[in-house]
Amino acid sequence: MRAASFDGAITFAQDLIRIPSLPGEEGELARRVVTEMEALGYDEVRTDELGSVIGVVRGGGEGGTVMLSAHLDMVSAGDPDEWEHPPFDGVVAGGYLHGRGAMDIKGPLALQVHAAAALRGRVAGDIIVAHPVYEERGGWGMDHLVRPDGGLSPDVVIIGESTHGDIAIGHRGRTEVEIVAHGLAGHASAPDRARNALDLLPAILAGVRDLAARQGSDAVLGPSSVVATGVGAVPASLNVIPDRVTVTLDWRILPEDTGESLVARVRQSLQPHLDRAGKATWAGAADSVQVRIATETQRTYTGVEAARRMFSPGFLMDPSDPIVTAAARAVGTRGDSDAPARVRPWTFATDGGWTRGVRGIPTIGFAPGEERHAHTNTERLDLEEARWGYAKHLDLVPAVQGAVNAGSAR
Repeated sequence: MRAASFDGAITFAQDLIRIPSLPGEEGELARRVVTEMEALGYDEVRTDELGSVIGVVRGGGEGGTVMLSAHLDMVSAGDPDEWEHPPFDGVVAGGYLHGRGAMDIKGPLALQVHAAAALRGRVAGDIIVAHPVYEERGGWGMDHLVRPDGGLSPDVVIIGESTHGDIAIGHRGRTEVEIVAHGLAGHASAPDRARNALDLLPAILAGVRDLAARQGSDAVLGPSSVVATGVGAVPASLNVIPDRVTVTLDWRILPEDTGESLVARVRQSLQPHLDRAGKATWAGAADSVQVRIATETQRTYTGVEAARRMFSPGFLMDPSDPIVTAAARAVGTRGDSDAPARVRPWTFATDGGWTRGVRGIPTIGFAPGEERHAHTNTERLDLEEARWGYAKHLDLVPAVQGAVNAGSAR
């Protein structure tokens, strides 16, 4: 059995970076994670139906179950020539681990895998280490992992998305909304025989601007935001008048938002503009516009296929929750261990929206790494910060288990 260590975790992270793992293509990476867990002596290691990896380190007695979770998939690396170091080489240079996934999220994933093994015999409750698929495209893997009928049911979840050493307690969610205008296709040489769906685009964009100006806000998470990020016309031939135009919105939402409420708000904002456009275009133009949550057909590397809504919920923990305060005390501030860690939300969405926002499981975030490097060609993990973060996991897990046990005893 291999001993857990920080140096071993970084070597493991380098291996993970060298295995590209886009959503739906995580199979090779999952097998490497399983191999590492088995070598570290996990009590149970398996993959579920979707291919997410689950490892368990059994506790030594009665206690709360803590789940550490990162994710297996990554975003595209883009043009390799735009990187200082090749994105899939796992280079260590200048005190950093470089590459796609270094801090989002293969570096923190490796730290979690080794930290859980290092805690064997030191904690009362079980530690589940669960790394799901498809986090980057809506969180299908986590939604399935913590499903009510037969899924995992930990007492606390610690998400390994980078926090720069802070304790994260929530984030806005994200959804993609599609506004689809329907017309009548025709040859571009005879526009009077067609109904150009593009004629409704100005009204749609005006409605989106009105919607963006009327966003709610949360005292901790800040305001929600919505912006048009894409326009697609069908047919795509440039000598054909399109009969369908789709405007895609990226909407950063608050925890109370639902798909149904978002669709209703879009319709309300569009209606006056579409009514005016209908008078200038063709009869019934306003009624030809659909609003829907975008869906995507996703297929896991295990062969499971489903149409999934592009809806990632938000969540927010109470900053005064005993689990949060115990975590902040256990982690401390880097350079001043007597001061509790800063407690704040993430700027981006995570799988915590599923664990806390939907299933109600207490969820916090902790990992080394700076959010500003996520999804960029400067992605890197500071190794000194990572070493500190690894050591702090050894205090964090028993601290939140203790908070769970204290709450159960009351």
